[in-house]
Amino acid sequence: MERTADLIDKVLRRIGNGFAWTIVLLMLAIVVQVVLRYGFDITSIKLEEMQWHLYAMGMMLGLSYALGTDDHIRVDVIQSRLSARTRAVIDILGTLFLLLPFATFLFIESLPFVQHAFQIQERSNAPSGLPWRWLIKGFIPAGCLLLILSGLSHLLRSIVALRTK
Repeated sequence: MERTADLIDKVLRRIGNGFAWTIVLLMLAIVVQVVLRYGFDITSIKLEEMQWHLYAMGMMLGLSYALGTDDHIRVDVIQSRLSARTRAVIDILGTLFLLLPFATFLFIESLPFVQHAFQIQERSNAPSGLPWRWLIKGFIPAGCLLLILSGLSHLLRSIVALRTK
């Protein structure tokens, strides 16, 4: 089980590290937007929409990375007081009954939404906006699939932890 979890985590880390650059690009786009707006009184709809796209990509793909590296938010004040066995049981139950069903539901429900966007080549409503709204919507099911994979890895590791504690 650990070898499978290691393989999943390796793939997810590579994807996460690759898309981590979207956050750097996002910060750069924000700085350029602020300088243009307040320094030169110039606004750019494309630049503003690019920020939304970069943020969406970073978030959708970053969720699986955060779970895989155990950098997600938890209530550490409570968790630190629990035994390793209890933490493993909570992780297993949370993964099986909350994370995996939610990510699977979101994946399934996003498919028609994304398919429609691809079919009509959806673009921004703004005349000077970005033409790739259909592309960014494709990150919703992709992010869900990666989150499901990360959840499976987390589940496998929790089962191993439960068996050894």
